[in-house]
Amino acid sequence: MVAGLLGAFAAAVCYGVASVLQAVAARRTHSAEGLDPRLLIRLFRSWPYLLGLGLDSFAFLLSIAALRSLPLFVVQSIVASFLAITAVLGAIFLHMPLRGPDWIGLLLVIAGLVLVGLSAAEDRTVSVSDAESWGVLVATAAIGVLAVPMARVDGGTGAAALGAVAGLAFGAVAVAARALPGSVQPDTLYSDLGTLLKSPATYALILAGGIALLTYSTALQRGSVTQATAPLVIAETVAPALVGLLMLGDRPRPGWGWVAAVGFVLAVTGALTLSRHGDLAQSEVRPT
Repeated sequence: MVAGLLGAFAAAVCYGVASVLQAVAARRTHSAEGLDPRLLIRLFRSWPYLLGLGLDSFAFLLSIAALRSLPLFVVQSIVASFLAITAVLGAIFLHMPLRGPDWIGLLLVIAGLVLVGLSAAEDRTVSVSDAESWGVLVATAAIGVLAVPMARVDGGTGAAALGAVAGLAFGAVAVAARALPGSVQPDTLYSDLGTLLKSPATYALILAGGIALLTYSTALQRGSVTQATAPLVIAETVAPALVGLLMLGDRPRPGWGWVAAVGFVLAVTGALTLSRHGDLAQSEVRPT
């Protein structure tokens, strides 16, 4: 359980650094019309985006490992704290000083994560039925369909809409990772490969990851980091937590339910407060 907590915190650090790198890269790239997969091809030519994608990939592996030993609501609330990491890095490297509300948000995140960490119980093995695995895949496909009309909305409204879709897709990644069969450990991965390839959750994870990358990158072009990331944080934190509690049997330590609930709310509230700090000055990036 301790290793899972450390892995989730490390994932938040990686996501925080990656979000700044990807925002800069997205603003330097010509805007996409609608939901255009060619945007990712253009972004792959940008070293900040590739570096951010590498950090995202490493964070993803860390979060999968954490999800194998911790409930979804714990991992997702910790990962949501990447906005706090972004705020601190922005203050140091991007000359975006922390204001009063930012410090309040930072304290809320820290307090919330302490409470969530204290309430965490080691997760038990969950047997996910074939119907539930197919349900995750169908839900992921529905998120992809929803992204198409949302990508036609311009401006800040479009950024918020696509950010929410990206959050749902990232949440689907977490749910699919939690539903994967087998131990998904390096020493048993080869022997479990056949089982993984037969599971709909595996394909849901891959599809959701692609949808999340494309929709979030497009959202960063439509509006500010604030407008794209705030709804993402809500969707990717709350939706998987509800699925974990209702479908996967996630539970905090006995008698610590109220502590987990308070910590969860504080962490998400603080993350949303800090999301306003994520705006990058338009003067710092130029389309190429």
